[in-house]
Amino acid sequence: MKVLLWDIDGTLLRTGTAGNAAWCDAVAAESGREVSLDGFTTAGFTDLDIAHRLAAEHFSASPGVAERLLVCYLERLPGRLVPGCGRVLPNVREILGTAGGRPGLECALLTGNVERGGRAKLAHFGLADLFAWGAFADGTRDRDEVARRALWEARSRHRDGLEALLVIGDTPRDVACARAIGAPCLAVATGDFSRAELAATDPWRTLESLPTPPAFFAALERAPAWKAPAQLPAS
Repeated sequence: MKVLLWDIDGTLLRTGTAGNAAWCDAVAAESGREVSLDGFTTAGFTDLDIAHRLAAEHFSASPGVAERLLVCYLERLPGRLVPGCGRVLPNVREILGTAGGRPGLECALLTGNVERGGRAKLAHFGLADLFAWGAFADGTRDRDEVARRALWEARSRHRDGLEALLVIGDTPRDVACARAIGAPCLAVATGDFSRAELAATDPWRTLESLPTPPAFFAALERAPAWKAPAQLPAS
């Protein structure tokens, strides 16, 4: 089995202002004051890491604040995902739809979202049923740990039949977490990083955006081999 591990934000979809607005809602609910996230970077970070960074910036990292911010963000996010806010990125639906009909190929998730938030985004944009499973960032700030969870899940599901892994993402952190599990990374400049910035992190390949399904699957045939770690990492 060949497993494609997809990032969500900036790779599959853009939520427009919904994600940042929900984080602003969370900070406002905790502090009683309106805030702006102008200049605050969320791309590539796990949800828990975003919460801790916001806690440090607005609350001097008071104990328990990050966890409360994350809970509030998850409560507010569905209400911010309104019609017309954000979009699915070009060729995503077509690629995922085609992948579903190809034997020996599986699409899964490797994302910095916690599961509740990630699934809310996918459901809003009609992508929720296109993935066999997902590795989410619940309980961790470390994106590499999420990648190790993805590897553990893929190996558990396919035992001796796991032939290849490929990570598809839009940030340097996607490239780094792919490297942590010995997987090549296809980096697409559909998020907050340019093609040149992504290329500087040495992924397998960089593209301005996802191509049409024929070009995408032709490129997969030329992907380098997955260098499986010798040890099965802890979940």
